[in-house]
Amino acid sequence: MTAKNVKVTLARRPTGWVQESDFRIVESAIPDVGSGQVLVRNHFLSLDPYMRGRMNDSASYAEPAKIGEPMVGGTVGEVVKSNSEKFSPGDMVVGFLGWQLYALVDRGIGLTKISTKVVPATAYLGAVGMPGVTAWMGMTQIAEPKEGKTAVISAASGAVGSAAGQIAKIKGARAVGIAGGKKKCDYVVEELGFDACVDYRSETFAADLKKVVPRGIDIYFENVGGKVLETVVALLNPFARIPLCGLISQYNEVRPHGLDNLQAILTNRVLMQGFIVSDRLDIWPAALTELGGWVAAGKLKYRETIAQGIEHAPAAFIGMLKGENFGKQLVKLVV
Repeated sequence: MTAKNVKVTLARRPTGWVQESDFRIVESAIPDVGSGQVLVRNHFLSLDPYMRGRMNDSASYAEPAKIGEPMVGGTVGEVVKSNSEKFSPGDMVVGFLGWQLYALVDRGIGLTKISTKVVPATAYLGAVGMPGVTAWMGMTQIAEPKEGKTAVISAASGAVGSAAGQIAKIKGARAVGIAGGKKKCDYVVEELGFDACVDYRSETFAADLKKVVPRGIDIYFENVGGKVLETVVALLNPFARIPLCGLISQYNEVRPHGLDNLQAILTNRVLMQGFIVSDRLDIWPAALTELGGWVAAGKLKYRETIAQGIEHAPAAFIGMLKGENFGKQLVKLVV
């Protein structure tokens, strides 16, 4: 073990775009392991858009991150010391231990043992983790894709969007992605198997999208908001379904923009449902079993962007919010 713990704490609450100065890197002693406790050395940290909301001191579905405390986040790590009968040194575990190298967990609560023989450790933070379950929940519980339906997925090259589109395909629907730039769109079609992908940065975005959905849109898996949402809504079919997963284009806006054309939702009797994956912990076992099987069989593919070193977590997080990452954004904490 290293001789110290390193944490990335929230130094202040941002107004508008996040800055690296909103974080502080703090060193401390590795905590002693008491009765019933488990010490985990985190190997990988997941960076996700929801973390931006946790930086605000406002009412939400979860408590905000606390000033001076480590930022929240999912992790994969190794048990290095244990005074719990449930865990032994060497066990690989997934948890929600935040932006830090070491974490002490009372009775191992919140830790889940994982096997890396078939599914790589990092996948438990992506395709076979919270992002994968999010995609699975939105698609299977709300969107209900099937043969003859057209599903459009924004942020299609990201961790959630890439899984959502592939699930739509597995269930028989036609999948159309929306992503930023030719490189990401090529990946979505050529490697992930989407039927088409449109670049939202193009000046002809609206026309391009209309061209690839000649029968309209039955499902819109929403991750972005803003002009992308406005463009998609104009092409929705009657009784379309929108699993509202995220609005990343609005997270750093001082005055977030909503939806101008709300009448189209009414006229087409559209079901738009916001959802938070932690609300349905009861479905996680079924979701993870199916996702793990798809990954093992090569039916569910993914890509990762991995920053090296905990000190680079703030920059990687800001880059993710700007769409600079490709696929799932991770930080390798132990370099």
